[in-house]
Amino acid sequence: MRHFSLIVPALLTMTGRVTMLSISRWTEKGGSYRTVQRFFATDLPWTKLLVQFFQAHCMFCRTRVYFGGRCHDHHQKRQIDARNRAFFSGILSQVVSGLEFFVFSLVDVAERKAYPVCAKQTVRSEAEKAALKLRRKKRSKKSKPKPKGRLKGSLNKDKNELKLSPELLRINELLSDLLKLLRVFLSIKYVALDGHFGHHQAVLMARKHDLHLISKMRKDAALHEKYEGAYGGRGAKKKYGKRLKYDLLPIKYLKNSEEKGEIITNYYQGIVLHKEFGQAINVVIIVKIHVKTQKVGHAILFSSDVELSWEKLLDYYSLRFQIEFNFRDAKQHFGLEDFMNTTKNGVENAANLSFLMVNVSAKLLNNSERKCVGINDLKSWFRGVKYALETIKLVQPKAETILIEQVKAAISRIGSIHQHNFSDSSA
Repeated sequence: MRHFSLIVPALLTMTGRVTMLSISRWTEKGGSYRTVQRFFATDLPWTKLLVQFFQAHCMFCRTRVYFGGRCHDHHQKRQIDARNRAFFSGILSQVVSGLEFFVFSLVDVAERKAYPVCAKQTVRSEAEKAALKLRRKKRSKKSKPKPKGRLKGSLNKDKNELKLSPELLRINELLSDLLKLLRVFLSIKYVALDGHFGHHQAVLMARKHDLHLISKMRKDAALHEKYEGAYGGRGAKKKYGKRLKYDLLPIKYLKNSEEKGEIITNYYQGIVLHKEFGQAINVVIIVKIHVKTQKVGHAILFSSDVELSWEKLLDYYSLRFQIEFNFRDAKQHFGLEDFMNTTKNGVENAANLSFLMVNVSAKLLNNSERKCVGINDLKSWFRGVKYALETIKLVQPKAETILIEQVKAAISRIGSIHQHNFSDSSA
């Protein structure tokens, strides 16, 4: 706790790149460079720390959805435990060496804000690397078209059998450990993941933990209506009805239609079947039509909860974007993209510290009574207070409390975006 009491104010006060050396320059007495080094070398239970901070300072009686996402962070010309991978940077338009973190956040539905509760560096196992290599090899090969119908001698497969891929095994372990901590004080019903996890094994993983998955399907997903015809009298009862055609969806599934400018958006919802899934799924199909060009595009959202309304399904999935603001704030303000650590503990501590600071700043902004609107204002306030106190120590060591508060109020406004830059007082 002593290390945190030195480092957290420094992170809120400092300017420039967030590295161990720059942190040590902004800490108070007792925060030497060696002290900061020792902190980053310590093995810390970060998931437990993030959850406990959330429980103590960010917990309100509101509906929450559980979100997972991946954060890519590029660090050029560095190697970290020989575990760094190459990622394509859309900004730089080239492949750069970097890191990947998998992050779980809790999102307050009413407040529409995400709070990181788990961040782990993605370190792929040998099995996961082999599976990824095999998948890429299959994509590169031009496979022969499969013969129609069922292969001779093939047996029925249990679609509810849990066969997690190496990637899902890694995420499942994270999810399991995190839920043990969260379910002590919080009831969670949904987990939302991006379209990479829009398949049946991700649904089974979520159901294993008594959660419902909210995700996105491929645009060409083969969805079928339930068969409602009469039994033919021979063989097994027919299960799958007509396959949905996305350019001609049945009107009975239309829930809402709205027009904004030249775009018409239609929302369809239905309980449908997919041959890879062992259960019926709740899908919301969003169809957008450009009035002038008549170009049509669609997206398919789905949930394993068949009772979830289409409005909530759409709202919960759109809230997934809040996790991107966690990544942005951690990179922009708290050093997720700046740290120079090269050891395993150093990397984990630097990344998790940046996500902890996202939650700390959210708590401080909530307590600021609208004096600080954003993190830039918050950091300007802390920096101004530090400058004011250091100046008073030099000019008037035994200054009165009223004078100190007036000077702090005036100087802390300098550099802020949403506050007045000058005080009304004579200070």
